[in-house]
Amino acid sequence: MQAVQIARWACGGFFLVALVTGLWKYHHIRRSPEARAPVYVDIAHRAAFLYAFSCLLLAYFAELSRWSDLVDSVGVGVAVLFFASAQGTYIAHGLLRDTDNQLARPYRLGARRLPGWLVHGYMLSLAIGEIGGFLVVFSGAMLAPPI
Repeated sequence: MQAVQIARWACGGFFLVALVTGLWKYHHIRRSPEARAPVYVDIAHRAAFLYAFSCLLLAYFAELSRWSDLVDSVGVGVAVLFFASAQGTYIAHGLLRDTDNQLARPYRLGARRLPGWLVHGYMLSLAIGEIGGFLVVFSGAMLAPPI
């Protein structure tokens, strides 16, 4: 099943990112007088673990789903794409050290200011993509006979 494979690869990828960002976080902690990493380095590390386990749930529900593999693959793929894009923003802000709250005004990415419509449009897309992608495989799994 392609949907399950997508979710499994994403799970492994996010888990690897979690481990690497953990090393990055530790590097900052060792060098900081307060023994702290920048906010978005910490967020990137923790979020990657959460996305890895979220992908396991997507794989589980996709495996049970009664929808076609194409439908499940689109659902899983959309959710994973938005997980990855969110993770990318955390890593970018961690590298740039440009904010401790990406949703606080003025919206920044490095030295550049971002328009509010872009930030809020992305957040709306992210919510629709993640929730919608999950609902696809979850609803398909709920059509399956009880285990």
